[in-house]
Amino acid sequence: MEWAVRQHGVLTFRLVQVLSGHGCFGKYLHAVARRETTPGCHHCDCSEDSAQHTLESCPAWAEQRRDLAAVIGEDLSLSAVARAMVGGDRAWTAVANFCENVILQKEAAERAREDSLLSDPIRRRRAGRRRRAHMRLMPP
Repeated sequence: MEWAVRQHGVLTFRLVQVLSGHGCFGKYLHAVARRETTPGCHHCDCSEDSAQHTLESCPAWAEQRRDLAAVIGEDLSLSAVARAMVGGDRAWTAVANFCENVILQKEAAERAREDSLLSDPIRRRRAGRRRRAHMRLMPP
């Protein structure tokens, strides 16, 4: 109920990706989107890249995690993060900033993997009819 009646915070695309576990996470890209051959993390040697892994333990995001924990505390479980967000605007902003910063970097790395000629064909960006039509509209 607190979530629905809060007076602060806006759900952004990247914030929702972290809260839902959908997006640039190996677990999702492997099991749901079928764009990865394994659920592993490309930023460390963890066998499963999930939203929880990104929030709590991936060493690639240690600096961003430190900034987040300084505001909301050391418990970075999804339930604790959601509680902190509902608790105040400062915590909401800290979580949103973490998500924007980290997911932007994960998206850039995913695009680089998609565009690489050496990448597995399952990972490459698909050139469907809509994408080709869109690309024709883009300036050279």
